[in-house]
Amino acid sequence: MGKAKKGLQKNKKTSSDRSKNPGKLKSALPKLKKAKSQAIKPQQQQHKIIIPFESEHRVLLVGEGDFSFSRSLLEHHAITHIYATCFDTRSGVLSKYPQAATHLKVIEAQDSSQVEYGVDATKLGRAGGGGGGKEVRKGGWDRIVFNFPHVGGLTKDVNRQVRANQELLVAFFKSALALLSPNGQIVMTVFEGDPYELWNVRDLARHAGLKVNRSFRFEASVYPGYKHARTLGNIDGGGGWKGENRPARTYLFESKDNEQLNTPGKGRRGPDDSDSD
Repeated sequence: MGKAKKGLQKNKKTSSDRSKNPGKLKSALPKLKKAKSQAIKPQQQQHKIIIPFESEHRVLLVGEGDFSFSRSLLEHHAITHIYATCFDTRSGVLSKYPQAATHLKVIEAQDSSQVEYGVDATKLGRAGGGGGGKEVRKGGWDRIVFNFPHVGGLTKDVNRQVRANQELLVAFFKSALALLSPNGQIVMTVFEGDPYELWNVRDLARHAGLKVNRSFRFEASVYPGYKHARTLGNIDGGGGWKGENRPARTYLFESKDNEQLNTPGKGRRGPDDSDSD
């Protein structure tokens, strides 16, 4: 009983000390708030939404599927100068993606936007052979967009499929580089995980004369109306797989010639390979 009483007296004394020194508690509060804000800040940064487009940009899109992404840029991001292209013919697009008819109607109704079919993303700028029209060839594009590039189901062999997609990307990078404006960027989005990470997108771009400005998580929700379109076309019955819900990453590439504009200080991390989530 004596020990219990002694313990109570000790606790009482501690409580009394706190009441006599309210300044200590007040001085500790700012530190606690600062620590809490620092803990929350990284979490907020991880969910930062990045939209790599400005309303004044001239945007060339290649490899479009059902053109829902192009329409979203036009209607929800006020980007009016859009040149949307795809590899298929118009009849091929409408056969694979019947919903494309509505999107195409909206895009083609805009005076400063244009749609072109039969454009090969690996031959951009060439006078013939699917290189695009005069508008594509004259270049000066602020953004050249290739969302979810894929050669399609050419083979079930993973290694051959990876090589085929790597060849597609390298050829695209080289053809697109010459068409960029001085400060233009290539915007490419690919799924995360295998086999896509086996493509080594960053290294392929470097070999083609580009550097990574930054990369960030792709958020389909910031492009209202956008739906991922499979290379081979719609699945009968819709299917349960929705590409827009699958984790994906967007990369911004620019010419290596721009490197002197962003030279990092010694010991600092430069813009190349910068990741934002």
